Amino acid sequence: MELHLYRTLWGATGDIDAIAAEAAAAGFHGLEGQVPETEAARRQLRDALQRHGLSYIAEVTTAGSYVPARRASVDDHLISLAQRLAWARELGPEFITCIGGCDAWPFTASLRFFREAMALADRDDITISFETHRARSLFNPWITLDFARAMPQMRFTFDFSHWCVVCERLLDSELDILALLAPQAHHVHARVGYDQGPQVPHPGAPEYAEALRAHQHWWEMLWSAMAQRGRQVMTMTPEFGPDGYLHEIPFSRIPVGDLWEINRWMADSERAHFERWREAQARRSA
Repeated sequence: MELHLYRTLWGATGDIDAIAAEAAAAGFHGLEGQVPETEAARRQLRDALQRHGLSYIAEVTTAGSYVPARRASVDDHLISLAQRLAWARELGPEFITCIGGCDAWPFTASLRFFREAMALADRDDITISFETHRARSLFNPWITLDFARAMPQMRFTFDFSHWCVVCERLLDSELDILALLAPQAHHVHARVGYDQGPQVPHPGAPEYAEALRAHQHWWEMLWSAMAQRGRQVMTMTPEFGPDGYLHEIPFSRIPVGDLWEINRWMADSERAHFERWREAQARRSA
């Protein structure tokens, strides 16, 4: 089994070729980020990926950015998804991570969205994985379990940091639910949240050791479930980001850390963590 790590484009600044070069030099397998809306930007991204031998996970949001337009209908979300899938096809992604739906919808509306979204992806022969994200249909573990039971073929990109905020606690109290969801895991976003926020200032800080330990335990649950399905490659994206996620010194707007350094630290930590987990799995099966 292998762990393939992807560099997030969220918060990365500068020329896309330089970003890709940094990612390759740091040992990342590829890039993950939103599909560029212009043909020129997509061409630049495609060229950078090819030049540096990187693969790509396409991130797609529906009816808005990370938070959807509140009054957008299911049809609005599906129309925007279809457009972004067409853009994504130009880049030959490994798969699509979709931040879709709306937390305010009734269950039946979200169910229709997910079913039709999967049909759109199937039509285009693209694998789609739906991210657990605040403000979206998968905003908490309990509703996500309802969707998982209704659609056993549904794949999930798990970002547990969002649920820590929504639940206002670490998810060790919900391990039974995580165990039921794990068989449908497809991809992992490695950001460490805590009971009052989606992103600790730095995952290596000793004051957040318990939050890191908890997330790593949950990620192991996902890896184990993937391994049981015969998955040989696990994908993970360290996704510490800006936009209010990164803490700042009051009155200064000075960030308390460097995002690229934090995400590199998270990648290095998870490489070592995955090796420990893989060795433990091998000992158990020996």
